[in-house]
Amino acid sequence: MIGAGQILPESARRFGAKTALRANGRDLSYAELDDLSNRVAVWLAACGIAPGDRVSIYSANRWEWIVAYHGALKAGTVVNPVNVMLTADELRFVLGDCGSSLLFASGERLAGLDRLVADVPTLRGVVGLDDSPNATATFTDVLATPVPEGFAPHQPEPTEASTIGYTSGTTGHPKGAVQSHQAVLLSCRATAEMHGRTASDVVVTALPAPHVYGNVVVNSTFLVGGTVVLMERFDPAAALQLIDVHQATMFEGVPAMYSMMLSHPDLAAASLHTLTRCTVGGQTIASATVAAWQAKAAAPLIELWGMTELAGLGTTHWHDGLPVPGSIGVALDCVELRVADLNDPARDAAVGEPGELMARGPLVMLEYFGNPAATAEAIEADGWMHTGDIASVDASGHYFVVDRRKDMIITGGYNVYPAEIERVLAGHPAVALVAVGPVPDPVKGELAKAYVVLREGVTATEQEIVDYSREHLAPYKRPRKVAFVLALPQTSTGKIMRRELINLVTPG
Repeated sequence: MIGAGQILPESARRFGAKTALRANGRDLSYAELDDLSNRVAVWLAACGIAPGDRVSIYSANRWEWIVAYHGALKAGTVVNPVNVMLTADELRFVLGDCGSSLLFASGERLAGLDRLVADVPTLRGVVGLDDSPNATATFTDVLATPVPEGFAPHQPEPTEASTIGYTSGTTGHPKGAVQSHQAVLLSCRATAEMHGRTASDVVVTALPAPHVYGNVVVNSTFLVGGTVVLMERFDPAAALQLIDVHQATMFEGVPAMYSMMLSHPDLAAASLHTLTRCTVGGQTIASATVAAWQAKAAAPLIELWGMTELAGLGTTHWHDGLPVPGSIGVALDCVELRVADLNDPARDAAVGEPGELMARGPLVMLEYFGNPAATAEAIEADGWMHTGDIASVDASGHYFVVDRRKDMIITGGYNVYPAEIERVLAGHPAVALVAVGPVPDPVKGELAKAYVVLREGVTATEQEIVDYSREHLAPYKRPRKVAFVLALPQTSTGKIMRRELINLVTPG
């Protein structure tokens, strides 16, 4: 197996009629997924979409997304999974930037995109995944394509481009991280091994399929013949129910998902006894949240870390290893990691001291598509890539993420990390969700402000939250202001968008 397009054919050969995917009201076996994605590949070739051409997918989680993704890989095209939360203008930029030849999209995302084909010169058409009349072709027609005898997926070189995943554009337009076939496969294989995935696993997840975390959850499960129960979008009550109904062995998500399930009224009656381990990534998670979930589910919550530029995970814990609280785990065996001095990336930071986490090896992206300047800025001449995360490593090789470098708050010359404050405040019994961001201050430069969502039926005052922080944080780290809000801004994966906190309006 040398390409990501071989995942389904190999699993279909081994697991055939076993259920691979449950999504939006349909169960599909490995054999059915393999056949349907073959039809997509044949249709793409018949339309003149050649190996190396870019094919984009813009939709919420659904079985059609998975079929289109694997069909595009089998055709030898480079898949461009698009964040479903992007606006029409943002979508046009992504499609134009990567020179997309074709777009698969669901109907609710096609409204107002009538001029898309005219606006993006390389785009030949739009396929409606749910047979939308706004599209130039329907997915039903695509799946009616006969597969000729002897059809075989395109066989790429390991270092050929597999995927272009666009990063969030916090400082301008997003950049397209080009991931190789070997990066996708190695990440999925290592994840499956370290998390102990088997054909007996039933994995419930609402992680968006376009995101690398969601992708590796689905494909690492497919590699071993497990069953993926894919939610269209996260809802805490629905997630708790699906875990029970499908007797899930794993749930995989981001910290906000676990916090929302823990604070939901349905938790008390929820049956989570079939869970054997869960995973959490995307952002740092409070130790209090980990402890509360593990107490309820009686299953370990395995922390991990990864990024688009690594095609998935870079670190995690072995499923049967000793827990190291607060750690994102050890490096996958297919990537090198080091912690660099914040002022000199050529030097290593001392053991236990914070620095920038850097990565090297076959998981690292090939480039930012069509952007050599950004590529050179991200990847040093010796192959070490800047991740933008501040972390430390202990003597045993376990890594601890402190925060994103760009999220650091500088208060009177001191470095303050929002994630550290968030981990502390999440332990307050009245707090359901919390995020911390900077506010300007004429004397200190910046101060930390906490935005708190209270648990249902519970009250707290600003002073109580500040006083709680005094017990756990040095004076310069404490939040000087607290705002109580109804919800926090989140990305499609459930990550908290700290840059949007300043725009929140508190309830009157």
